[in-house]
Amino acid sequence: MKLRKRCSMLICPAMEHFADRLMAAIEARGNPVCVGLDPRTDWLPKTVLATAGGPGGGDGGTEADIRGPAAAILAFNRAIIDAVAPIVPVVKVQNAFYEEHGVEGTRAYARTIAYARSRGLIVIADVKRGDIGTTAESYARAHIAPADGTAAGGGDPGSFGADAVTVNPYLGRDSILPFVEVAAKRGGGVFCLVKTSNPSSADLQDLEIEGWPAFLRVADLLAGMGRPYRGRCGFSLLGAVVGATYPKQARMLRERLPDAIFLVPGYGAQGATASDAAACFLPGGRGAIVNSSRGILFAYKREPYASRFGEPRFAEAAAAAAKDMADELRRATGI
Repeated sequence: MKLRKRCSMLICPAMEHFADRLMAAIEARGNPVCVGLDPRTDWLPKTVLATAGGPGGGDGGTEADIRGPAAAILAFNRAIIDAVAPIVPVVKVQNAFYEEHGVEGTRAYARTIAYARSRGLIVIADVKRGDIGTTAESYARAHIAPADGTAAGGGDPGSFGADAVTVNPYLGRDSILPFVEVAAKRGGGVFCLVKTSNPSSADLQDLEIEGWPAFLRVADLLAGMGRPYRGRCGFSLLGAVVGATYPKQARMLRERLPDAIFLVPGYGAQGATASDAAACFLPGGRGAIVNSSRGILFAYKREPYASRFGEPRFAEAAAAAAKDMADELRRATGI
């Protein structure tokens, strides 16, 4: 990937730009796969659930105060992370699957992020926050860690700090800008919902505003906001969430947002193919990461991985599924 010599003075010079780090990670791994760490407790392997009756190991052995389902989640996540870290550049941690287990689930969320970062993975906190002013700024500080690990989130199991967050633009420009400003200071990234992968996204996102669908209006807003925050690679720290389930709309958005990295849900379990996801990329397979959650985490439950690995080797099944997804995307995008 050819890097452009372009950097915004708005980025803290001590921090490496998020987009540059992400593009370098994709190039190093040779694929744009993002593994979604969405650990449904009712799908966890029995061998992992057996840990739920006692304390779970803390991050790096620091604390061991996580019990019950949260302990099983953390054990499962650590095994998955160990399996996929040599293969993929990014993981996405969906906060809802942790928050439902209360305080201990929140601890598991924080330690999952810290452990993934310790294994060299870029971590996206899928929190879909959407608020304004100091509230938005506080959310951003809670969930975005400095890239150099000097403050909250830099491996501290009591913090949430990921490399990037997802945000909801419904409240307008001032619900996005605080996240962007904190991310710029910390070397982090922001992914804003634009055209999501769920079937009912059209209820609001496709409504016409002065002749244009709302998702294109959001794209135009992001284009202007993100342009001053580009890194050397030419991409902004402000990216867009664009579902692979809508390839026609994705192509429209790709034209409107040439400087934005797309976070692409919908592949696999939601029905989108690698060819569908290809609509989110620029020529040469640049500018997007494609998420798969169930399809990788629980690959041991479906063929061909169920026969090859079975439940006891669930982490190996996840690694095999991640490799297969990477191969499919390489063929479809030309990366």
